[in-house]
Amino acid sequence: MPAMVEPPFSNPLFSSKITHNLKSVHCSSQAPNFLPIRYNSRTTTACSCSAENVDPAPVLLPHSIVFSRNPNLSSDISNRTTKDRREVVRLAWEKLVRWSRSWRSKAKTDDVLERTNKVVVLGGGSFGTAMAAHIGNRKSHLEVNMLVRDPQICRSINEKHCNIKYFPEHKLPENVVATTDAKAALLNADFCLHAIPVQFSSSFLEGIADCVDPGLPFISLSKGLELNTLRMMSQIIPRALRNPRQPYIVLSGPSFALELMNNLPTAMVVASKDKKLAKAAQQLLASTNLRISTSRDVTGVEIAGALKNVLAIAAGIVEGMNLGNNSMAALVAQGCSEIRWLATKMGAKSTTITGLSGTGDIMLTCFVNLSRNRTVGVRLGSGENLDDILRSMNQVAEGVSTAGAVIALAQKYNVKMPVLTAVARIIDNELTPQKAVRELMSLPQSLDCRLKKYEYAGFDLEYEIIHQRIDEQIQRRTPQSTNIHYDVLCKSFFSG
Repeated sequence: MPAMVEPPFSNPLFSSKITHNLKSVHCSSQAPNFLPIRYNSRTTTACSCSAENVDPAPVLLPHSIVFSRNPNLSSDISNRTTKDRREVVRLAWEKLVRWSRSWRSKAKTDDVLERTNKVVVLGGGSFGTAMAAHIGNRKSHLEVNMLVRDPQICRSINEKHCNIKYFPEHKLPENVVATTDAKAALLNADFCLHAIPVQFSSSFLEGIADCVDPGLPFISLSKGLELNTLRMMSQIIPRALRNPRQPYIVLSGPSFALELMNNLPTAMVVASKDKKLAKAAQQLLASTNLRISTSRDVTGVEIAGALKNVLAIAAGIVEGMNLGNNSMAALVAQGCSEIRWLATKMGAKSTTITGLSGTGDIMLTCFVNLSRNRTVGVRLGSGENLDDILRSMNQVAEGVSTAGAVIALAQKYNVKMPVLTAVARIIDNELTPQKAVRELMSLPQSLDCRLKKYEYAGFDLEYEIIHQRIDEQIQRRTPQSTNIHYDVLCKSFFSG
């Protein structure tokens, strides 16, 4: 290590009255970084004392000193730092790309799409049409049959290659055809995409059950809960088809049909208890414009997809009432917590609720005007009547019918859901949006909210028992000490 010599200014560590043995002075491990100074291309010392016995060495000064005394050098160092940072970013990106290519090259080449000859889409709505167009574009000689109820839509698809009701300006692929004959549509199908609204799914599937092959994989695009039975699609489809072993996959995530039709980048999730089945659906659907992730948490994906529609109505009400961005952020955050509370009680993974099919779908539905459920909420918040709103819409807003089912589920699993309960009461005309806001804002800021972080952290003890025991302890304490000791009490009780 080079010797450190006296800078050309007063330094309390060095004095002209002291004889310097500069060779014996070295930088300690705690010393700041130093830089050499060169003048006229030659390294010189900056010592005012005699240095006859000192070997020529560069002068080392702290960065801060060099910057202040040599602006050009400061600029050079700054530029060098920027280049170094950019180099780090470039190398990180190249490493990511190399990993991606390596992973793809090692992936199995068993491509489901190549072995698929026919796909049937049940329903002629906007999302079913968008998915039919997407699959049709994936493979030109793949037959895509859409089973529709409306003869006018059927003719428009077959003759004009467009869905005249939902996408009159978008041309469908030539290999997408429509029919009203269920038997013809389902014959020799390799995959079935179910895009019928949840409330009509049971009766529809019961009517075509005899035409469905027991091994035909169903990919559900429908989001919601059956109003009277509280069933999800993973329960509705096998029951309606009278086949508990019917292969089932759910597809969900932040996706508007219009943007899928415009081939804009989209990411979604397929979930199935059968890992191979989820992988097959991924290979069928994934493309350069549609990224598909896989999951085994069917309950989490389905319950998040159903409840986000109810929360979107609440977000729309806030928008329609012009309550501002603060209210919107608070409401959606509270709604996300309520969805997570119920979903985890039903067996879902919390990571699913905070992922693409949970938080991702919630953000899209709550904040974007293309959302049907959000539109219903905006109009409710503006003072319109629900019946008039629904009559004027040509698409189904699943959140309207799902709201009541959500509250029934919350009661079943003993979960408090104030925001989603308020939406259900507004829909039932038992509460006005204005009164709902006042009641939500006046809810007690109780200790229950803080208990949730322990209740949903995976502990097995019953919430009611813990709540009662903690209340008994709190009653013995002063109000000033309640907040201080609350976390300690929770931890002690949950630790046994």
